[in-house]
Amino acid sequence: MTIIHILLRQHVGAPCQPIVNAGEIVKRGQKIAVPQGLGANIHASVSGAVLEITDSEIVIEMAPDQPKDFVPIPETDNYLEAIKEAGIVGAGGAGFPMHVKYNTMVENGYIIANAAECEPLLSHNVKLMEEQPELIVRGLKYLMEITKAKKAYIAIKTKYQKAMIALGKACKDEPDVELKYLPDMYPSGDERVIIRELLGYTLEPGQLPIAANAIVSNIETIKHAVEAIELRKPFIEKDLTVSGRVQNGTTVFLNQPIGMPVKYYIEQCGGYIHPYGEIVIGGPFTGRHGEEDTPLTKTSGGILVAMPFPQETRKVGILMCECGGSEERLTEIATGMGAEVVAAERCKRMVEVNGRYRCSLPGVCPGQAEKVLSMKKAGAEVVLTGTCQD
Repeated sequence: MTIIHILLRQHVGAPCQPIVNAGEIVKRGQKIAVPQGLGANIHASVSGAVLEITDSEIVIEMAPDQPKDFVPIPETDNYLEAIKEAGIVGAGGAGFPMHVKYNTMVENGYIIANAAECEPLLSHNVKLMEEQPELIVRGLKYLMEITKAKKAYIAIKTKYQKAMIALGKACKDEPDVELKYLPDMYPSGDERVIIRELLGYTLEPGQLPIAANAIVSNIETIKHAVEAIELRKPFIEKDLTVSGRVQNGTTVFLNQPIGMPVKYYIEQCGGYIHPYGEIVIGGPFTGRHGEEDTPLTKTSGGILVAMPFPQETRKVGILMCECGGSEERLTEIATGMGAEVVAAERCKRMVEVNGRYRCSLPGVCPGQAEKVLSMKKAGAEVVLTGTCQD
């Protein structure tokens, strides 16, 4: 018996409101929850019986025989409405509702596909580009039509040569879709880095790409938009990479049902390599701690099995980076190491904007001697840092 846990909050905004009841039989693709304010529709990723509904999730017991087809989204008057009905959010981790982002005009502006695959170890977007480059190009053309943009760019690192060649061929007869190249660094996939590198426009902390007359979307997000428009398919499956201390090494899984437990994919990779440490959901820089029963969501990108934490008995200072580890995450890691955190500092590039800290110049890291000396003065003997470069 396989149990699926579909979270009611898989997006920016409040949790969705269930529209099904416990005991009900649902079909794959059926709408099961709707947003309350900012958010996105949620659909059943499998067919089966609803076992339980809580404030945070809908629990479904999978039927033994799963259909290949799905309940299509309703017919819509335009592409944007199809994206809304399908419940598409940023699949790269942000989770912002796509229909809200694209409900604007960028006449004489740009649609940019974020093909950086920025976090180390993750490779599912690269596989998608290698195998289905035409899909990405079609998606960009749909988004250009929605927003009246004049040009579409695919921002990619040159080290992804196979994907780059495939996309280049797919763009050959599309004068309005063009490849642009990013430096091989973290965080080249940051929206502000992409805008700076492609358009020569430096966004201020807190500014969105729309300030440069551009909209940026992750490769997989664009894939889901195409599926909604062409197939009437809701966002019910996720692409992901499993890597780290697993027997079969780094493995990409495409089109996996949302709500499946992490443990299933570790088992599909042959199980753990012993010894092993924590499970990280996401990438090494911005991932979070997970458990074997953590379910896939619309924003899950990686399942990484780490080495055991090295044990550190000295007093630790943590240095936070907006592009990397937060104070909470670095403290969690330090605790896992058995260390005592005695000081915490932010990278000197971090500035507060509307109650949130942001990097003033992502990807261009300063020295941190002043911060290190401050932590040393507070009693830190070693430093645990989440900075992206230095």
